Amino acid sequence: MHVLQIAPPWFSVPPTTYGGIELVVAQLTEGLIRAGHEVTLFASGGSVTSARLESVFSEPPSTRLGDPWPDLEHAIAAYANASSYDIVHDHSGIIGPALGAMMSRVAGMPPVIHTLHGPWHHDADQVYGALLKASPQGLRLVAISKDQASRAPAGVFIEDVVYNGVAVEDFPFRATPRGTSGTLAFVGRAHPDKGPDTALRVAKTLGRRLRMAIKVNEPAEHQYFDEVLRPLFTGQDVEVLPNASHEDKIAMMAQADALLVPLAWHEPFGLVMAEAMACGTPVIACAMGSAPELVEDGVTGFLVPPGDLSAFAAAVDRVGEIDPSACLERVQRLFSAHTMVDGYLEVYEKAIARDASRQVLEVPK
Repeated sequence: MHVLQIAPPWFSVPPTTYGGIELVVAQLTEGLIRAGHEVTLFASGGSVTSARLESVFSEPPSTRLGDPWPDLEHAIAAYANASSYDIVHDHSGIIGPALGAMMSRVAGMPPVIHTLHGPWHHDADQVYGALLKASPQGLRLVAISKDQASRAPAGVFIEDVVYNGVAVEDFPFRATPRGTSGTLAFVGRAHPDKGPDTALRVAKTLGRRLRMAIKVNEPAEHQYFDEVLRPLFTGQDVEVLPNASHEDKIAMMAQADALLVPLAWHEPFGLVMAEAMACGTPVIACAMGSAPELVEDGVTGFLVPPGDLSAFAAAVDRVGEIDPSACLERVQRLFSAHTMVDGYLEVYEKAIARDASRQVLEVPK
């Protein structure tokens, strides 16, 4: 099978710092190649891959994140030769999948799979609904959690759910049960949805050291960091790693007693939860979005009511009850790169078979 993987243009694959989507694309690409498939990766320059790499930009246009013009240029180039592949798998924002859906009307165009890496909101509901109405056979949507799939608007069909995966063997597993006096960790964007302010308040309540690998890149993130987070650092034992490398982030989670995930939104997946558990580190998360699918309450961490600071702090004090081996086993079973690759291969094969059947039915008599 010859697969075209389309990554977003904003960061390299794999990412050097922030970039959960790009990390997933890297793991999927390498896994497909190991499984014997031919893969072309359309991503920004600077990407490192075993696939054939094609790019529009010699360097990722990260500073223009959200600007539609680089996204459009990237999508047009990516789909220019799409008919030469057996399957197109698009991980980018709405511009790429929209183009793919419209091109599905062209003879010889392969099925287009689109992974929904972002949340549902009014604009997404409207645009995906319009796309599927205009081109019912042109786009197969895959969700990254059951919770995300359940939030799809009426009329938007989700082809399947495939969990994101991590290369478990690349993570430093620490078999020692965690304690009640070591450091705590937070990994995420400087954004209220991720709850870094809550993580700071929980650590301060417990008198615990907090290490934060936090993305501070876009103007809104800088503003939130300066106006909301920085004042909370006063009188607290906190270490901030802005825009930390992937390696530093993983080392930090492996050394921590727990990863704090105080979500304030319906997170579609939350890769850091799987990454922490791969290290044997318990996860304390708010019970919303995909968190209940990733964290098995009382086994690989604890789920607490959103906004309940006392419950969150109490759960952190119980991390010694968690067996690190149970955390690793859950990731190996549900959230490994191997499991993800198998899931997508099944999606690809079903799409190709369905497309072939449809073409046979449409042949005029």
